Amino acid sequence: MTEAETTHTANEGLAFAFAHCEALVREGDPDRYFATLFAPAAFRPHLFAIYAFSLTIARVREAAANPMAGEIRLQWWRDALQGEARGDVKANPVAAALDDAIVTRKLGRQPFVDLIDARVFDLYDDPMPRVNDLEGYCGETASALIRLGSLILSDGAEPGGAAAAGHAGVAYGVTGLLRALPWHARQGQIYLPADILKPNGVTREDIVTGRGGPGLIRAAAELRALARRHLDAYAAARGTIAPAARAAFLPVALIEPYLAAMERPGYDPLKTVISMPRWRRLWRLWRGARRMR
Repeated sequence: MTEAETTHTANEGLAFAFAHCEALVREGDPDRYFATLFAPAAFRPHLFAIYAFSLTIARVREAAANPMAGEIRLQWWRDALQGEARGDVKANPVAAALDDAIVTRKLGRQPFVDLIDARVFDLYDDPMPRVNDLEGYCGETASALIRLGSLILSDGAEPGGAAAAGHAGVAYGVTGLLRALPWHARQGQIYLPADILKPNGVTREDIVTGRGGPGLIRAAAELRALARRHLDAYAAARGTIAPAARAAFLPVALIEPYLAAMERPGYDPLKTVISMPRWRRLWRLWRGARRMR
């Protein structure tokens, strides 16, 4: 095979990898998928690559038979990022697209390793100990993705907004965990911090058995207040974000309507599905994009 043929084959493989990542995000993370459509087209493949990686890591628990099997899967990704994985890493389309994003956009590898390390928590049924632990978890997952997206969109320039990314990610992460509470409860996962649950008289059994009660409603309200505090802090720091990087923050536009939906009469943290019609989601993102100009 000639050098030109090799290059052509490699390009075809990368195009497939990017298409695979886009499809994965469209199906599994529609908020980030639709938000990415408002970013410049040239940057979208690499944005989809980092979001597909995040989604793949988030799904390790459901893909693994037990925590040890999940630990092995996560270790493969650590090794892949550090160049120590066995076999052809680029045969995995998400790994191939992610590697191209890291190399082309000159991203550090450590934030991805930190995201993997944070997701080890997902494999076990241990409760989240404290609010600070929850904020740290969201920081290494949701905040890190916003920061990495900012770096991609800035194309080598300083994107600013590091503190804004931190607060935006915690607000987005906490809101997402509240939305996912019905599913997590059925799986025995408790992301609600013990230092909020205990003062409200809520036990693990109240959550995993679906019993719920007034204490859980109060605990959920405290977490919404936490999300809003970080949302306010993000708003205060928004001016530090470089214009080119603003699209990475666009999913933040969906936080307030999700939180508002949780405050309607009859809301049950363990039973109410918090969603948004596609047209309204797109309208909120479009309006958010216009405000960022």
